[in-house]
Amino acid sequence: MVKGDNLSDKGKRDLQLVEKALNGDQLAFGELMELYRESIYFMMLKMVKSDEDAEDLTIEAFGKAFNRLHQYSPSYAFSTWLFKIASNNAIDFIRKKRVKLTSMDSGVTNKDGESVRIDVESGDKTPAEETMHLEKVELMREVVKKLKPRYRDLIEKRYFLELSYEEIASDMDLPLGTVKAQLFRARAFLADMMKYTKDTI
Repeated sequence: MVKGDNLSDKGKRDLQLVEKALNGDQLAFGELMELYRESIYFMMLKMVKSDEDAEDLTIEAFGKAFNRLHQYSPSYAFSTWLFKIASNNAIDFIRKKRVKLTSMDSGVTNKDGESVRIDVESGDKTPAEETMHLEKVELMREVVKKLKPRYRDLIEKRYFLELSYEEIASDMDLPLGTVKAQLFRARAFLADMMKYTKDTI
């Protein structure tokens, strides 16, 4: 990777971490996440207005960035590149959520009092997409089994049983803040593990 001579000191620090990460240094991934996790989270929160969605989107942003790390060009700051990935991901999420919330059978009344039906593209998966989705879920279940028991329980309750944070806190007899913090770490571990199995997805 070409050295970014035009970068600020912070940009050069990030570039060194990116190069270490590309060379397989696990700590470098962690450092990059620690440096920008809060900033990304608050940007996501501003965009989606939901703590839970913001936390999920934060992890997704890092997962996507780490998977594409070889595409990063030091001609601009890593933070700029990361924030662009995060914001695009959030925009996609918002768009999909709006489509999902719009009933295909609903209609609106225009200014002339006429009822106009809203046609939205079906979100149904094709058989091939459904098969691929099931394969990913199965792979994720296998990866989750390798997590520490505490983190494995959190991921299973949140994503496989689809319990709310409050339900998990009650079920595990833990403070809500502890559940959120530990689940955030659990997703970070999971995202990192999935990165190394992406070639089999």
